[in-house]
Amino acid sequence: MKQNYRFPARDFMLSFGKAQISAFLGGLSDFAIYTYCLQMLAYSAHGANVISGSLGAIVNFLLNRYWAFDNKTTAIGKQIWKFVLVVIGSITLKSTGIYLLVDYLFFNPFYSKLIVEILVSLGFNFTLQKYWVFRK
Repeated sequence: MKQNYRFPARDFMLSFGKAQISAFLGGLSDFAIYTYCLQMLAYSAHGANVISGSLGAIVNFLLNRYWAFDNKTTAIGKQIWKFVLVVIGSITLKSTGIYLLVDYLFFNPFYSKLIVEILVSLGFNFTLQKYWVFRK
Protein backbone atom coordinates (compact mmCIF):
# COMPACT_ATOMS: atom_id res chain seq x y z
CA MET A 1 0.00 0.00 0.00
CA LYS A 2 1.48 3.32 -1.13
CA GLN A 3 1.12 6.32 1.18
CA ASN A 4 1.28 9.94 0.10
CA TYR A 5 3.58 11.93 2.31
CA ARG A 6 3.29 15.71 2.50
CA PHE A 7 6.37 17.86 2.79
CA PRO A 8 5.15 21.29 3.99
CA ALA A 9 8.51 23.04 3.60
CA ARG A 10 8.93 21.68 0.07
CA ASP A 11 5.35 22.62 -0.84
CA PHE A 12 5.86 26.12 0.54
CA MET A 13 9.12 26.67 -1.34
CA LEU A 14 7.60 25.34 -4.57
CA SER A 15 4.63 27.71 -4.35
CA PHE A 16 6.95 30.55 -3.33
CA GLY A 17 9.20 29.97 -6.35
CA LYS A 18 6.24 29.70 -8.71
CA ALA A 19 4.73 32.90 -7.28
CA GLN A 20 8.00 34.76 -7.87
CA ILE A 21 8.15 33.53 -11.47
CA SER A 22 4.51 34.57 -11.91
CA ALA A 23 5.23 38.03 -10.50
CA PHE A 24 8.28 38.35 -12.76
CA LEU A 25 6.28 37.38 -15.87
CA GLY A 26 3.47 39.76 -14.87
CA GLY A 27 6.04 42.55 -14.45
CA LEU A 28 7.74 41.67 -17.71
CA SER A 29 4.44 41.79 -19.61
CA ASP A 30 3.62 45.08 -17.85
CA PHE A 31 6.92 46.59 -18.99
CA ALA A 32 6.59 45.27 -22.57
CA ILE A 33 3.02 46.57 -22.92
CA TYR A 34 4.04 49.89 -21.34
CA THR A 35 6.88 50.28 -23.84
CA TYR A 36 4.63 49.35 -26.78
CA CYS A 37 1.88 51.78 -25.73
CA LEU A 38 4.38 54.57 -25.13
CA GLN A 39 6.54 54.16 -28.23
CA MET A 40 4.31 52.57 -30.86
CA LEU A 41 0.89 53.94 -29.93
CA ALA A 42 2.16 57.30 -28.62
CA TYR A 43 0.09 57.09 -25.41
CA SER A 44 0.98 59.33 -22.50
CA ALA A 45 3.15 57.76 -19.80
CA HIS A 46 0.21 57.76 -17.39
CA GLY A 47 -2.18 56.21 -19.91
CA ALA A 48 0.37 53.57 -20.94
CA ASN A 49 0.98 52.75 -17.27
CA VAL A 50 -2.74 52.26 -16.54
CA ILE A 51 -3.15 49.89 -19.49
CA SER A 52 0.09 47.97 -18.94
CA GLY A 53 -0.38 47.70 -15.17
CA SER A 54 -3.91 46.37 -15.60
CA LEU A 55 -2.87 43.80 -18.22
CA GLY A 56 0.21 42.80 -16.19
CA ALA A 57 -2.02 42.24 -13.15
CA ILE A 58 -4.32 40.03 -15.25
CA VAL A 59 -1.32 37.95 -16.40
CA ASN A 60 -0.13 37.64 -12.79
CA PHE A 61 -3.61 36.68 -11.53
CA LEU A 62 -4.09 33.97 -14.16
CA LEU A 63 -0.63 32.50 -13.60
CA ASN A 64 -1.22 32.47 -9.84
CA ARG A 65 -4.68 30.90 -10.08
CA TYR A 66 -3.86 28.18 -12.58
CA TRP A 67 -0.19 27.47 -11.90
CA ALA A 68 1.55 28.99 -8.85
CA PHE A 69 -1.18 28.30 -6.29
CA ASP A 70 -3.24 25.90 -8.46
CA ASN A 71 -6.64 26.85 -7.06
CA LYS A 72 -9.34 26.46 -9.69
CA THR A 73 -11.99 25.25 -7.25
CA THR A 74 -12.71 28.61 -5.60
CA ALA A 75 -15.01 30.88 -7.60
CA ILE A 76 -12.95 33.19 -9.80
CA GLY A 77 -15.02 36.24 -8.77
CA LYS A 78 -14.19 35.64 -5.12
CA GLN A 79 -10.48 35.47 -5.95
CA ILE A 80 -10.53 38.52 -8.23
CA TRP A 81 -11.91 40.96 -5.67
CA LYS A 82 -9.38 39.73 -3.09
CA PHE A 83 -6.57 40.01 -5.65
CA VAL A 84 -7.61 43.59 -6.49
CA LEU A 85 -7.53 44.51 -2.79
CA VAL A 86 -4.02 43.03 -2.48
CA VAL A 87 -2.87 44.99 -5.56
CA ILE A 88 -4.30 48.23 -4.14
CA GLY A 89 -2.61 47.55 -0.78
CA SER A 90 0.64 46.71 -2.53
CA ILE A 91 0.64 49.90 -4.59
CA THR A 92 -0.15 51.93 -1.46
CA LEU A 93 2.66 50.32 0.56
CA LYS A 94 5.18 50.67 -2.28
CA SER A 95 4.30 54.30 -2.95
CA THR A 96 4.45 55.18 0.76
CA GLY A 97 7.73 53.31 1.28
CA ILE A 98 9.41 54.97 -1.69
CA TYR A 99 8.13 58.38 -0.58
CA LEU A 100 9.52 57.92 2.94
CA LEU A 101 12.90 56.60 1.79
CA VAL A 102 13.41 59.29 -0.85
CA ASP A 103 11.86 62.37 0.74
CA TYR A 104 12.72 61.79 4.41
CA LEU A 105 15.79 59.56 4.42
CA PHE A 106 17.21 60.93 1.14
CA PHE A 107 17.85 57.48 -0.39
CA ASN A 108 18.50 57.10 -4.10
CA PRO A 109 15.10 56.71 -5.86
CA PHE A 110 16.18 53.61 -7.79
CA TYR A 111 17.55 51.83 -4.71
CA SER A 112 14.46 52.89 -2.79
CA LYS A 113 12.18 51.32 -5.37
CA LEU A 114 14.23 48.13 -5.39
CA ILE A 115 14.23 47.82 -1.58
CA VAL A 116 10.52 48.53 -1.26
CA GLU A 117 9.57 46.26 -4.18
CA ILE A 118 11.39 43.32 -2.61
CA LEU A 119 10.01 43.87 0.89
CA VAL A 120 6.40 44.36 -0.23
CA SER A 121 6.48 41.57 -2.81
CA LEU A 122 7.88 38.99 -0.43
CA GLY A 123 6.27 40.09 2.83
CA PHE A 124 2.88 41.37 1.71
CA ASN A 125 1.95 40.15 -1.77
CA PHE A 126 3.11 36.54 -1.47
CA THR A 127 1.69 36.07 2.02
CA LEU A 128 -1.75 37.43 1.19
CA GLN A 129 -1.96 35.69 -2.16
CA LYS A 130 -0.97 32.30 -0.74
CA TYR A 131 -3.01 32.38 2.46
CA TRP A 132 -5.99 34.57 1.50
CA VAL A 133 -6.57 35.07 -2.23
CA PHE A 134 -5.70 31.59 -3.52
CA ARG A 135 -6.09 29.57 -0.30
CA LYS A 136 -7.50 26.11 -0.91
